[in-house]
Amino acid sequence: MVRFPALFLRGPSRFPRLPSSLRAAALALVLLALPAAARGGDWRVSPIRLDLGRAAKTGVITVRNEADEPLRLQMTAHEWTQDAEGKDVYAESGDLVYYPKIMLLGGKEDRILRVGIRVPAAAREKAYRLFVEEIPGPRKAPGASVAIAVRFGVPIFVAPLKAEPRPEIAPVAMDNGTVLARVRNAGNAHFVIRAVTVTARNARGETVFSKEINGWYLLAGASRTYASTIPPAVCPGVVSVDVEVRTDNSTLAGRLDADRSMCPP
Repeated sequence: MVRFPALFLRGPSRFPRLPSSLRAAALALVLLALPAAARGGDWRVSPIRLDLGRAAKTGVITVRNEADEPLRLQMTAHEWTQDAEGKDVYAESGDLVYYPKIMLLGGKEDRILRVGIRVPAAAREKAYRLFVEEIPGPRKAPGASVAIAVRFGVPIFVAPLKAEPRPEIAPVAMDNGTVLARVRNAGNAHFVIRAVTVTARNARGETVFSKEINGWYLLAGASRTYASTIPPAVCPGVVSVDVEVRTDNSTLAGRLDADRSMCPP
């Protein structure tokens, strides 16, 4: 089982573009010791996730080359789980059937990637990522630049016999001025945490601190703790902290009665 950084895009866009800013972020994660990189060709995938199961055992992904230059891609499948801290963990898997494994696209060309499942539906949802990764071409001229291997991980979910996501929030805690809110998925299918909002109020009911934290997928059986630090200047006057967790199908609320002892000395 291995962990590695990957470039993930989120959002409803039909063909999510891979902009230069995200390319730079990907490069920073995996090529920290190397000089500035040359841009690769732009490409997109649609849809940005697949839902499979008894009703749909196969699906298709369209890959589009936005550039004029040819593009080579390779595909690899990994089972997707989350550890005790809610961090994504990937392990190579043979549960998915997909074709082709190597794809060559001409300029402005679309190609179809076909995906199916070998495993039947079970009591708990199975999650995978099908990584579509650009194979950099040879350098056209000598120099210090390198090509960036842009990678997009398409989420693929194999639905259980009866999907029942069940979000829960543990009692809110605060230690040394840091608010801790643990969210758990007690169900058998994933849900998406849209945002976690922390709001602190003083004795007059006035909001003295508020912060919204971006969420992410929470797989079946996994949990993740969201933390937010209240500024020391206002922390001693905080008497209550409210935490709101917005998921793709529900809203959770937690509350803490705070006092000065929960703040930094």
